[in-house]
Amino acid sequence: MLERFADALSCIDQCFIADDMLEQLPAASHVGKTIVGGIDLNKARMRQVIEALIALSPLPNGFTASELAARVAALGGHSQSPYRPRQAAYDLKKLRAKQIVHRIGNTRRYEPLPAGLKAMTALLVLRNKAIKPLLAAARELRPTRPPRQPKPIDTHYYTIRTAMRGVFHELGLAA
Repeated sequence: MLERFADALSCIDQCFIADDMLEQLPAASHVGKTIVGGIDLNKARMRQVIEALIALSPLPNGFTASELAARVAALGGHSQSPYRPRQAAYDLKKLRAKQIVHRIGNTRRYEPLPAGLKAMTALLVLRNKAIKPLLAAARELRPTRPPRQPKPIDTHYYTIRTAMRGVFHELGLAA
């Protein structure tokens, strides 16, 4: 059990994405003769599935679709429609098609493959820790038009922001 946990941690610690995996994820795949959809990490549900998969990865005997559904439901908070084991089974099928997880023997239990776990961790870290902050920083934070009747808190905030801009200029942190 300890070895499995250490393996999961090393996969998360040393995450990487193969050259062609990023382009192949959204494409449809085959599991046997069945065609399944691709993996779109722009969808909140799929991101929650991947987060749940990472959280369940150290379990010594793998996990079931029901356990994945319960973890995704816990991550999802108050969503419109609950995430069910049937949806989890389909998502696991998509992940199997992409060689991210595999079924353990002839059981209904699954475990992530090390390369798949590393790739999914890398994609989530990249999205949450790099892309989202960059997009937030690129967005214009000032309102386009000032309010007609500013509240006192708005005036104080504007004063603080102007003063901080001067401090940053003096320190050479901003142009």
